[in-house]
Order: sequence, then C-alpha cells, then structure tokens
Amino acid sequence: MKEGPRVIRKYPNRRLYDTVESRYVTLADVRRLVVERIDFVVLDRKTQQDITRSILLQVIAEQEGAGESLMSRDFLSQVIRSYGSGLQDFVGRYLDESIQLFAREQREIRDRFKSVVGLDPVETVQQVAHKNYQRWKALQDEVFSRLPRPFGRDERE
Repeated sequence: MKEGPRVIRKYPNRRLYDTVESRYVTLADVRRLVVERIDFVVLDRKTQQDITRSILLQVIAEQEGAGESLMSRDFLSQVIRSYGSGLQDFVGRYLDESIQLFAREQREIRDRFKSVVGLDPVETVQQVAHKNYQRWKALQDEVFSRLPRPFGRDERE
C-alpha cells in the first residue's frame, strides 16, 4: 500500500527537513529527489501550506545560477509576461505539454537505440528529430492559430 509522497518540511529558519530520512536537506538533495523521480511535497512547517513549486523554482534558480543555463533570458521574460495576461493558464498547459512531448521523444530515441543494433545511429537520430520537429511545428501552429491577430496586420507578417 502506497503511503503518498515524501514530506519535506520548511522551517522558519529556511531549513528543509526530510521526514523520511530524518535529517535536514539542501536544494541539491531536493534536486536529487526530482532526478530520481521520488514523489515529494514541501510543506511550510508553520502554515502547512504546500510550497513545493516555490522550492522547485529555487532549485531551478540555483541550477541556472551555477552556469547550467537551460532557459534563455528572452524565454524567462516571455514567461513573466504571461502572468496575468489572460493566457496564463493556456501558456502553462502549452509549456507542460511541450516538455512532456520532449520527454517522450527522448525515451523513444533511447528505446530505438537499444533495439536497432547495426543501424546507422545518425540516420535514426535524424529521423526522430524530423518527426519531433513535425509534431512540435503542428503543436505550435495549432497554438498560434488560436491566438487573435494583432490589429492591422495581415497573415503574411
């Protein structure tokens, strides 16, 4: 019987306490849980509020600050502009589905490499990349077709 996600408590002194391992943990430890796909939730000790997303954002900020940049400045600026724009939920779902598609494609590439001994790996990667591009383009076209056109612009712009 599954008990639910691991609970990590954040204390007022900003320290994180892992209730399973009975020890204080760092953001690096939280990152390890994510990488190892261990389900967890971070609760504020005082309010019992779920602050998992906030802690995950801190992990991302730490990774970005350590020179392991994944997101460009322009991308981050666009994300910030999406808040309160009326498209916030839509953009969130779009980004979520896009990263899920990317993860599925990565798994497909790994699975193909495991099963295609003797085939040209470069050709296989090119085929999967082309297929991924077609899916991404179709998803992007669908998204943009739903957005209103700016006033005074025609479709060729």
